[in-house]
Amino acid sequence: MLKGKTVILAVGGGIAAYKSAELVRRLLDEGARVRVVMTRSAQQFITRLTLQTLSGEPVATDLFDLTQESEIGHIDLADSADAVLVAPATANIVGKLAHGIADDLLTTVLLATRAPIVLAPAMNVNMFESPVVQENLESLGARGFHIVLPDVGSLACGYEGAGRQPDPPVLLEAVRGVLSRRDLAGHRVLVTAGPTREPLDPVRYLSNRSSGKMGYALARSARRRGAEVCLISGPTALEPPSGVDFHAVETAAEMAATVRQEVGQATIVIAAAAVADYTPASVNGEKAAKTHGELSLALVSTEDIVAQAVPRRAGLFVAGFAAETHDVLKRAEKKRERKNLDLIIANDVARADAGFDVDTNLVTMLDQSGSVELPLLSKDEVADRILDRICEQSSR
Repeated sequence: MLKGKTVILAVGGGIAAYKSAELVRRLLDEGARVRVVMTRSAQQFITRLTLQTLSGEPVATDLFDLTQESEIGHIDLADSADAVLVAPATANIVGKLAHGIADDLLTTVLLATRAPIVLAPAMNVNMFESPVVQENLESLGARGFHIVLPDVGSLACGYEGAGRQPDPPVLLEAVRGVLSRRDLAGHRVLVTAGPTREPLDPVRYLSNRSSGKMGYALARSARRRGAEVCLISGPTALEPPSGVDFHAVETAAEMAATVRQEVGQATIVIAAAAVADYTPASVNGEKAAKTHGELSLALVSTEDIVAQAVPRRAGLFVAGFAAETHDVLKRAEKKRERKNLDLIIANDVARADAGFDVDTNLVTMLDQSGSVELPLLSKDEVADRILDRICEQSSR
């Protein structure tokens, strides 16, 4: 998504400036060109040389430097940006922006650019919570600045509270968001993700190898594209995407109940979860002792969530997944017809590069108008292609 884009990283004078090195690296990994602007105070925390070496670009610092300003450098920087990320955005920077003050290179670039600006305020908790800083942030948000609120935790100054700069993945997602199409604005997208666990006793359970990565990628992409997102997830090791309405469940029955509770306001449902087809007929209240010989388990079918818990009504687009190991397209099409889905995404989970717990996927999308086979892509790219298809089909 950031490939070929120019991102201005504006670094303020706070301890969180040390995270700029990681931000530069991650932006470059996504294919962006990174141009760094630093305040004088920022250079007390991290050197120009570090960020210049990492970015491969000259680091701009001085509004009156004869070399940097030989071609009106602050305007060149402002005009070159596809997006600007201010991290850390100190109380000083926030105050200057809120009142139109441009007394150094960084604030001049921020006032001159027409690119979207992401602000990541990071400071002492008392400073962050002070009425003037809150008023300034509110004013900037109303004027179109994209504010990423700080994390809560231990601060470098010894205080506890809001003020920590979020980790680089959160800020990268914010940059992706301001560069994304907003074609899902006004939609509420419900996504199910991950496996379910069906308990045998307090220790053991039946489950599958789903990591939840595909469903989480869909939730991130939908949120990025302007949707209100509800993510219902079985147990995974993943961090819930920022800005989504997240519901953690464990069993198929819990997932079905939560889907029924949340589906009423949805305009799009994407059932990406790998829901267990069977659950034990009874659950032992205590850990069952190991016995010699064979063990038989009585299993009963779980509810087919997308077929039974998701109503078919006007204005609701329903998509599902078919994770198969053979006869992939044939079995997927039968599932689409049987479950009355608007779209089904088929993938061969026997493949090492497109099965469970990997970052890539190879899928074919099937609907009434035919099929579209995608090449091997990252799951984030697959998510965007699926949402492209949903937008095309739902607008007809």
